[in-house]
Amino acid sequence: MSESAPSSRTVLVTGATSGIGLEAARQLAEHGTTVLLHGRTAEEARAAADRLVATAAIDANRLCTLAADFTHLDEVEAMATRIVAEHPHLDVLVNNAGMAAPERHTVTADGNEIAFQVNFLAHYLLTCLLEPALTSDPGGRVVNVSSSLHRTGSIQWSDPNRTRRYSRLAAYAQSQLALTVFAADPRVTAVSVHPGVCDTALLPLYAHDGVTPAEGAAHVVRLCDPAVEIVNGAYYDRGERVAPAPAATEDRTVKRLNKLADLLVGRTA
Repeated sequence: MSESAPSSRTVLVTGATSGIGLEAARQLAEHGTTVLLHGRTAEEARAAADRLVATAAIDANRLCTLAADFTHLDEVEAMATRIVAEHPHLDVLVNNAGMAAPERHTVTADGNEIAFQVNFLAHYLLTCLLEPALTSDPGGRVVNVSSSLHRTGSIQWSDPNRTRRYSRLAAYAQSQLALTVFAADPRVTAVSVHPGVCDTALLPLYAHDGVTPAEGAAHVVRLCDPAVEIVNGAYYDRGERVAPAPAATEDRTVKRLNKLADLLVGRTA
């Protein structure tokens, strides 16, 4: 089988146990891609894989389950170590796992505001650690599932944990802005996509009703396709490339964010 055959491709989808992540995993596997399906726990990941095999007639050999609770950075690190060992060549990383910021200010065991860690810092760390696998062959890419709400966000450089003034919407928007800014990092080719307002657990942040997760996932899956040419740092609103928030195109902001993220995840540059 030639290397360009679709079944030789491997894609990791974080937060693949429900919503857009589960649908993206389904669509990728249906196209013959090997999908590394991440869940918060091993049980949740296995249940999602079983569901895909049962409901979508997907070959179980196309799915590999992984677990890491993104509120614990050591679990992210352990998962990345396992992936690099077992899948030294990774075609795409879909940074999809996400949560709405809670009503009350919440800090993880690692000392970070929970939405900032789950939505951004964990993905930052994972992407950095998977860089060898993503760049082992040309063409590796990262697809960040971001949000149009990143436009309303600002990164509180002196107080990223928002201990002084906490608002759940501002915390969520900050995490999405950081993820979108991170796509412009030059280490691995990456893009961000707002998949539309979808009927998932995050829907209450946006509206009362949304499109199906499958429709949102289709925009994500399209950007995983090597036939779709991408430019590093590009931002898509569903199927259309549009300009992101101005901060996401500033080199200075990208460098500053990397410095902050390295500090918060305990990476020494």
